[in-house]
Amino acid sequence: METLKKRPLKKPSRSKTMTKNEPTTDTQKKISDTFDAMKDLLLYKNKMYGDSALKPKKIFYKGDSTNSILIRLDDKLGRIISNTEEKPRINDTVDLIGYLILLLISMGVTPEDIAKFKD
Repeated sequence: METLKKRPLKKPSRSKTMTKNEPTTDTQKKISDTFDAMKDLLLYKNKMYGDSALKPKKIFYKGDSTNSILIRLDDKLGRIISNTEEKPRINDTVDLIGYLILLLISMGVTPEDIAKFKD
């Protein structure tokens, strides 16, 4: 009987982005589709409302855009916490993701900064 040797786990390839020709899992396709939908929604809202999150009118709140977004995140998290249903509402979750993306932008985070988190 042959002895089984422990082989090190193979690390996934370190490509920077997935190409159209690469096979993807169902989950990877859903991640891509969801991000595409979020991108479309954020661009639509930015067109409809302007840069109100990153360039607030400062009618009542006089702080900077980053703190303004943090306040909006607090409000959204409060709605999710106070929700009595089994799952968070889709609208609250989508808004939360959108505000988190806007927060990254307001902090000056670049795509290169995010790419540094790839192992």
